[in-house]
Amino acid sequence: MSILNSSEFEISIFYLVGIPGMESANVWIAIPICLMYLIAILGNCTILFFIKTEPSLHEPMYYFLSMLALSDLGLSLSSLPTMLKIFLFNAPEISPDACIAQEFFIHGFSAMESSVLLIMSFDRFIAICNPLRYTSILTSTRVAQIGLTFFLKNILLILPFPLTLKYLRYCKHNLLSHSFCLHQDVMKLACSDNKVNVIYGLFVALTGMLDLIFIFVSYVLILRAVLSIASQKERLKVLNTCVSHICAVLIFYMPILSLAVIYRFAKYSSPVTKILMADVFLLVPPLMNPIVYCVKSQQIRNLILGKMCQKES
Repeated sequence: MSILNSSEFEISIFYLVGIPGMESANVWIAIPICLMYLIAILGNCTILFFIKTEPSLHEPMYYFLSMLALSDLGLSLSSLPTMLKIFLFNAPEISPDACIAQEFFIHGFSAMESSVLLIMSFDRFIAICNPLRYTSILTSTRVAQIGLTFFLKNILLILPFPLTLKYLRYCKHNLLSHSFCLHQDVMKLACSDNKVNVIYGLFVALTGMLDLIFIFVSYVLILRAVLSIASQKERLKVLNTCVSHICAVLIFYMPILSLAVIYRFAKYSSPVTKILMADVFLLVPPLMNPIVYCVKSQQIRNLILGKMCQKES
């Protein structure tokens, strides 16, 4: 493939990459990737189906779980087209407009997932620290208002990304670093001034870190409330209600933090390491969250097992 380096021409196509050095094995790599996407999409659709159809799951905790499932579903579907094109059809080309649209959806659903994890931590805080007022505080109307507020917040937060990238000129390299488009990756290809993109990208990253800080603070308050419970058995029972959410937080934030550390302190590390960590960030949370919640939530697990037993009989 030819990569344009001349400033005399404006680039009309970008090239994505799979895993460098393993191009000959793209079809074999596509098998586990397709399997992960399939499980992620089916798992999140299953959670959404049961929460919608089962009255026993019409509670604030499960409404927030449905928001998480929608975010995971959106994240999977945003990266799916280019990943399949590269690994199944060896077609790494993507137009700038399609690339900018993809990065908007990827960053938008990532921001939404971060917000939902924050909301779910507040849900656990209220359920544990103020259980008697839980249903009066988190009414169905209020849950819908919270979800809509955070959805609009994230749309407005991410919307400047495609708008600013659209008006940059791309006349240098046209080779991206991943199998999908990310804001920081696309803006590096610009030959016009992108200082605004750098500053605003840092602001968005700090907003995501604020979500993590608030989640941490909520769990400090939860832990303080749990330690005040006299019975050790009751403490474990209460903490067990937070395990699924803690797992979801770790699954989402660990790849992001690991990638940030690699870029900051291991600048000369293998590009493959960075590519794999970015792939983990997009593939693993949508895959693992339905599994974690189906395993840890007795209500969802019993409903799924009940449906399976009905089919077998």
